[in-house]
Amino acid sequence: MAGRRDGLLARSNGSPSRGSRIAMAVAVGVLLGCVCAFLYPDGLFRSFSTLPSHGQDSAADWSLVRLFDPLSFVMLGFHKKASHVDIIYFLLSKCETSERTNVLKSELASLSQKNEDLKKQVMELTTKLKLAEQGKDQAQNQFVARGEQRKAGPFGTVKSLRTNPTVVPDESVNPRLAKILEKVAVRKELIVALANSNVKDMLELWFQNIQRVGIPNYLVVALDDEIERFCNSSKVPVYRRNPDVGIDSIGRSGGNHAVSGLKFRILREFLQLGYSVLLSDVDIIYFQNPFDHLYRDSDVESMSDGHNNMTAYGYDDVFDEPSMGWARYAHTMRIWVYNSGFFYIRPTVPSIELLDRVADRLARQKSWDQAVFNEELFYPSHPGYEGLHASKRTMDIYLFMNSKVLFKTVRKDAQLRRLKPVIVHVNYHPEKFARMKAVVDFYVNGKQDALDPFPDGSRY
Repeated sequence: MAGRRDGLLARSNGSPSRGSRIAMAVAVGVLLGCVCAFLYPDGLFRSFSTLPSHGQDSAADWSLVRLFDPLSFVMLGFHKKASHVDIIYFLLSKCETSERTNVLKSELASLSQKNEDLKKQVMELTTKLKLAEQGKDQAQNQFVARGEQRKAGPFGTVKSLRTNPTVVPDESVNPRLAKILEKVAVRKELIVALANSNVKDMLELWFQNIQRVGIPNYLVVALDDEIERFCNSSKVPVYRRNPDVGIDSIGRSGGNHAVSGLKFRILREFLQLGYSVLLSDVDIIYFQNPFDHLYRDSDVESMSDGHNNMTAYGYDDVFDEPSMGWARYAHTMRIWVYNSGFFYIRPTVPSIELLDRVADRLARQKSWDQAVFNEELFYPSHPGYEGLHASKRTMDIYLFMNSKVLFKTVRKDAQLRRLKPVIVHVNYHPEKFARMKAVVDFYVNGKQDALDPFPDGSRY
């Protein structure tokens, strides 16, 4: 009993009792409450909510500060201008170790790279999807155009389709032009020529010969007021486009090549309205109705700049490179270009795409319209380029004759001199009007020596 009493006395003298500790805690609590009441008379949580925020995430940032370090949360509360940067800097400073920070940064960089890779994959898949949809559309269009599928048939009897279907006419494109074409065209076909006052004399000779042959379906697209008045006074079908600053400026003052480039933009409306067009330059003389000599089995049917069967219709040109030894001879297929001043074009989707491609390139770059016309027609699809899927036919070079064929070959051959061409295009020679009148004298007036004064080529 004596020992137990001594132990109780020692415990009571060495440390405060339980009641004493509770009293001390209550006193500290009261003291802290007084301090908070003095510092935050509106309430502790209300004061936190009035801390300056720089965005919707400020409350969340302060909550993070309070989570990391309650004391610092109270201290930062006194800085009324604390920003997001201050808070973020504080949070980073409270990270456990620099090693943990580096790990987090590494993971963030890895996730960012994965995100970029996923974006690239999405773009690639989107591109493939678009290509697949285009291919599906093309296949559906071909199926609709060709109708019911059929078997190939015996050897030697298989013939592919060469004629694309025409587009559905859309008169809303140009109602005024639609009314003119309805009166002028024959079986939805007509000859169209563009002209300004610079070619007035040739234009007159052009339509005089058309009238002489008895071709009713032709139209002049007047590019200035003078030509419009001239055609009206001569009772020639004429069409003047609605004002267009870009086209009108070229139409009024442009030379042959500049005016020639406009036709690809202007002809588009004719095709959209469902009409086939025989595009004609004005340096052409007509001796027969060209519509009696067309095949109409292709999107584009054009006269050639070739001067014989090989150059006009194509040939195997062998390229010799001796340094290659056994493989020194390389075979190439060549054909002289189509003439963009006289061609028949049907209202099909490939035809309209051809006009769009040529007009777009001519608007962006200084190029010869005939070169661009042939490049778009003949260049095949290859990496980075999708070729035009348009069918084409070369016209008979002795019926649709260029001036090189006439002056270099035909006039010197007794049998060819008796041939009556459909048209003669004075495209190879600069003295156009004089040669045009001589051609009329030779074929119409019977003057056998009318072509003799002119050399094969130009005088300069």
